[in-house]
Amino acid sequence: VLLLLGSPPGYLRALEPLLPPEELTHTRRIVQEFGRPGGLGSKLQEALERRARLSKNWISDRWVQWAYLESRQPLPVHSNPAISLPRRDYNDWRSQLVFASKLIAAVLDFKAKINTGQLPAESMRGMPLCMELYPLLFSSCRIPGPKHDYIAHYGRSRRSPTHITVVRNYQFFQLDVYNSDGSRMTESQIHAQLLRIRSQSWKTDKEPMGILTSEHRHTWGAAYNRLLRDKLNQESVRLIETGLFSLCLDSPVMRISDEKYASRKAAQVLHGGGTFSNSGNRWFDKTLQFVVGEDGSWGLLYEQATAEGPPIATLLHHILEYCEKPDPKRAPLVPLPMPKKLYFHIDREIKRDIEHAKQNLDILINDLDVHVFNFKRFGKELPKQHKLSPNSFIQVALQLTYYRSVCPTFDIASQRMFRGGRTEFIRSPTNQALKFVLAFDDPTVSVRNPVVSLLFSAVQALKGHGIDRHLLGLKLQAIEEGLSIPKVFMDTAYGLATHWKLRTGQVPANTDSVMCFGPLVPDGYAVCYNPQADHVHFSVTAFNCCEETNAETLARTLKETLCELQDLLQPPV
Repeated sequence: VLLLLGSPPGYLRALEPLLPPEELTHTRRIVQEFGRPGGLGSKLQEALERRARLSKNWISDRWVQWAYLESRQPLPVHSNPAISLPRRDYNDWRSQLVFASKLIAAVLDFKAKINTGQLPAESMRGMPLCMELYPLLFSSCRIPGPKHDYIAHYGRSRRSPTHITVVRNYQFFQLDVYNSDGSRMTESQIHAQLLRIRSQSWKTDKEPMGILTSEHRHTWGAAYNRLLRDKLNQESVRLIETGLFSLCLDSPVMRISDEKYASRKAAQVLHGGGTFSNSGNRWFDKTLQFVVGEDGSWGLLYEQATAEGPPIATLLHHILEYCEKPDPKRAPLVPLPMPKKLYFHIDREIKRDIEHAKQNLDILINDLDVHVFNFKRFGKELPKQHKLSPNSFIQVALQLTYYRSVCPTFDIASQRMFRGGRTEFIRSPTNQALKFVLAFDDPTVSVRNPVVSLLFSAVQALKGHGIDRHLLGLKLQAIEEGLSIPKVFMDTAYGLATHWKLRTGQVPANTDSVMCFGPLVPDGYAVCYNPQADHVHFSVTAFNCCEETNAETLARTLKETLCELQDLLQPPV
């Protein structure tokens, strides 16, 4: 425990750039008391080690429960990440359905590879990665509860589901995607079925049932119980929950200018654009939702308790490769059953629940500022030429950008080299980052070499030695044993260190995609980036209700900072 709390890269070291000296002294005393031999910290550590010996992963289940399932915040914006992909070259509903058919076939092909063990085993720096998440992506759904949610996995049963859910104009359909002999439907068969769905889903005054899933989790949990009292509703909800995945056929995104369009497109996948747009075409509890717009926009929205970045990136890579191939099979001449439209019985209480959910979602959407841009001056090749990690280089650039000061920031590192491993935070503010940031804008430092040296130190300090899951494990162990929460976790320093004002994420993808999600705190930012060889895609989000934050201003400062760092590494002649 002392190693974790006291020595590099421990908790106290992480606090040094964030706290004034007198507060750090106070916290050091609390930490030393907690970590002394035979003290409370040592006992909790022994309990964690015992847990590690008896379970496949000592933290993952607890982490998912604490970070996701016990969170009561709405899933859109606050939790579910969206990935917006390059616009397809079409602008009409016919081409939308052709592409959607191809997309469904691609996902079914990926699922077949998982089922037959043909998905190549992944590794990182020669270490094999855990592949256990892949089968769980399909036929799974988050279910709301009064105090915490839970995840239902329906794909494990003997008769695993063979349908997907298609949503258009707020209307849900059950679409079987396997023939009676168990073979996958061909693209042309799927296309014929999507045409049938289109003809049954004209714009009507239908209530947008999916909006209910956008609510605060406690509110949605109560509405969910009311909804399921009716047998028809129960059957329709179960079909959505058990489906392999959802396909959302959206109406076009309003196009203003190319730059604004990229931001609109990402926001569209993230939350649907509002109750007068496509937000009613979502079931936010569903693990996988593919969004295909009539204007060529498309992407994926996923629920984090089951899915996470790297497996999603692998899935998207497979889809993009598959979409380049021609349709391999001819459609068998067999009549197909009509896709089943899902109906709901809506009483006065549920109608009121929907109205409240619509108001709350529109307030949330109007409060979120989304700014997406493509930085074209350089990509990951520039830091690589100087033997710097592109991810760490961008993290230091973000540190410098954030008001040219250091705040609690994290990036996410995969822990899949351990069985059942999920993620760990990489804390970006280090003493080295602070020294670099201060020197970079210091007018008295006119010599270039010391600043370059500090930049290298700052980048190399980000090696991703995690402490946050370990600290959380100790805290949750104390709660599980019925002990009072240790002082180290009640200290204001812990509150400051875990008030993440800058939430960041890298998309590990070789495609021009951009990830997008909301900030973790009201006065914070979220920045996602996808570095390609000669350019970097960024998305920046902030809440409009906070006067101190502005997504467009941060994006502009970030562009300027990256240009200045390029000049530092490659001085203009």
